[in-house]
Amino acid sequence: MTNKLGNPRILRIHFHTPRHWKATTEYAKTKDIMHVQSMLGHRRINNTQIYINLEQAIFKEGDDSEYTTRIAKTVKGARALLEAGFEYVTDMDGFKLFRKRK
Repeated sequence: MTNKLGNPRILRIHFHTPRHWKATTEYAKTKDIMHVQSMLGHRRINNTQIYINLEQAIFKEGDDSEYTTRIAKTVKGARALLEAGFEYVTDMDGFKLFRKRK
């Protein structure tokens, strides 16, 4: 298959590759290690912490191009953003700043 498709990286895909990808992206979205631990069926949190390290390496903090940002001026606006999956970042000049991964 590698020769037919001309892609030697296919040999680096293992049985657990999709599992690692799903766990890493799930942690990146939720930031909830207990959720990922439950999803994977791990008994020990140490096994799940591997995905936190992967997530930090893949989705580096500080790169604003990875986020959609919004500003809320009212409590109603802030509530709507939180319900839409945005996370609160900080207050600035009387506004609340939110972000969500793209």
